[in-house]
Amino acid sequence: MDHFGGAPAPFDGVAGVELRHLRAFMAVADEGGFTHAAARLRIGQPTLTRTVRSLEETLGARLFDRTTRRVELTPEGRRLRDDLAALLPRLDEALRAPCAGSLLRLGFTWTLPDGWARVSRAFESETGARVRLVRRDAPLAGIDAGDCDVAVLRGEASENVPGLATSTLLHERRVAAVATGSPLSARRVLDWTELADWPLVVNTLTGTTRPDLWPEARRPQVRCTADNVDEWVEAIAAGHGVGVAPESVRRYSHPGVRYVRLKNAPAVPLVIAIPASGAHPLAARFAATARRLTAPHLSGPRRAAPGPTAPNPTGRTPARPRGAAS
Repeated sequence: MDHFGGAPAPFDGVAGVELRHLRAFMAVADEGGFTHAAARLRIGQPTLTRTVRSLEETLGARLFDRTTRRVELTPEGRRLRDDLAALLPRLDEALRAPCAGSLLRLGFTWTLPDGWARVSRAFESETGARVRLVRRDAPLAGIDAGDCDVAVLRGEASENVPGLATSTLLHERRVAAVATGSPLSARRVLDWTELADWPLVVNTLTGTTRPDLWPEARRPQVRCTADNVDEWVEAIAAGHGVGVAPESVRRYSHPGVRYVRLKNAPAVPLVIAIPASGAHPLAARFAATARRLTAPHLSGPRRAAPGPTAPNPTGRTPARPRGAAS
């Protein structure tokens, strides 16, 4: 009997051990300290410290000798490290095997942001699954119709959609699209408020710019509407009005259209969305990869003053895809 009036339970440390404990331990063992290990795992150092301490308590053994100047493995810690060095890679391989070759459909409306391929490549490398791109000329990129498993959406309306779990990844800056014969085409920068004096070409299907973004007392008039980016670009080239779109629209080159930088324009939220229920088993994993990789590397920060667009190393203008934008 123990002091609490019951028979002592048999020790079963394995039952309380999780993969996160083992990965945390190995990171500290490999890096020789908690600071670099926390950076490698992308978690806070206090969280890592608690995780390793929890593992030690569960196993009933001290794994590290800690001083103010160094962290060293104990004999028990060295034995565990040597065993896990062989076991963890095999376990990772076994856990990845079921999803190897799985297909995840990624929906988008007109084009993905600059640098987005990095997200898909990282996800495929980490899971062994494949990503299939699905473009739909629909406000929700077909995720509401079951055409895709994960969707990249733009605009404030995408941030709170019933039936979808969404996360705003970053904000893209807007540019103005003007006809090459327009007086605006000679400008290097335009102010957002100036566009209120010019007729607007609006993509009504998947666009992100409408007159109600301007103050009610001074809004541009809609001269022309379009259902996809090709119609939108052609209408601007024909001189029907000015268009406004996220900066990624620069990929849609046209000899009759010039894109001009905008200042003081509201940024466009870029949103990752998955079904709130019944989602693909890998959908949340893809969304987590997108959140981890987008903000530092894609074309803009999380608020209205984005960084520069990723450079095009080839120097060539990409082919115009079909789709819808503005």
